[in-house]
Amino acid sequence: MKSFLLFVITCSISLLASLSANAADAEQAKLSLERLSESLRQLNFNTSFVVVKNNQAEPYHWLHGIVDKATKESESKEAIDGEASVELEILALLNGPRRDILRINNTVSYIEPEYAPYSISSAQISGPIPPVFGRDVSVLENNYHFVSVGKNRVLGRAAQLIRIVPKDSHRFGYWLWLDQESGLLLKLAAITRAGKLLEQIQFTHLEITDVISENLKQLQTTELPKIIDIAAKQKNADLAWQVNWLPDGFAPIKSDRHRINISKQAVEFILFNDGLVDISVYVNPSKDKQRAVEFANDGATLVLNQVINSIEVSVVGKIPLETAKKIASSVSFNRKLVTP
Repeated sequence: MKSFLLFVITCSISLLASLSANAADAEQAKLSLERLSESLRQLNFNTSFVVVKNNQAEPYHWLHGIVDKATKESESKEAIDGEASVELEILALLNGPRRDILRINNTVSYIEPEYAPYSISSAQISGPIPPVFGRDVSVLENNYHFVSVGKNRVLGRAAQLIRIVPKDSHRFGYWLWLDQESGLLLKLAAITRAGKLLEQIQFTHLEITDVISENLKQLQTTELPKIIDIAAKQKNADLAWQVNWLPDGFAPIKSDRHRINISKQAVEFILFNDGLVDISVYVNPSKDKQRAVEFANDGATLVLNQVINSIEVSVVGKIPLETAKKIASSVSFNRKLVTP
């Protein structure tokens, strides 16, 4: 009996020690992610990275800087918005037609070959790196665990590996290698629950400076395109359908009704987000009466289509196949689909 009690006590002590260690790892991981967020918002950096997926690499150049209006560089820009400082950012895709994203504080401009240059009101750019890493990462805690794993070496620099582990099977996990000196991101990988690598972002150059780069100085004096009136674009359109199932934590961000530029096909759309991942659901009339589920993967991004009763439903997002199927099958209609 004494031996059994001793065994129970030993197991209890080991369990408590394990829970305490796990809590400490989680807290350290969160602190590292909070430092990443602060570094992305406050440091002047000039960096390059490649997005690797499907055995292909897309190269990007990323610039970020903060100009205090008390400095000489900001004297010509004090009237931007009355803020104490000006945040500047450029993200450029280096291969193919020019695709640049420019940001001055809360104005983000897109330079793309398919459209005339335009701007929107936003505090962050939309690119390969999830915007949440530059904001409050605590919004992820309801749906993800944070785990501090250990140290490694990336880009010739000491790095801390942090894992963002989903709490359910409807999301992928993310591994982040963070620079120990600056807190900035050096590598990011999207991983399945089985440990399969889907895509990764590998930084190839990182320079942190006291002053902003020449490109950002030019941006500082650039007049950006006029901001689009999102309300006029039906940001929250009243649609004829609804999605009845989503993984916990996903909330609608916007909806609209428009025509696709190339095909002129009428389509309705809702965007959902859980803080880290976007899921887009599109609905449009189809010439086909029925069509079985079709899908394709672009790295971690899944595109799924199905047609039921002459209505095509498409789901796009960095989610597993079974999750996308369940979302598509949950779409229901409360009235006849209206085309724009």
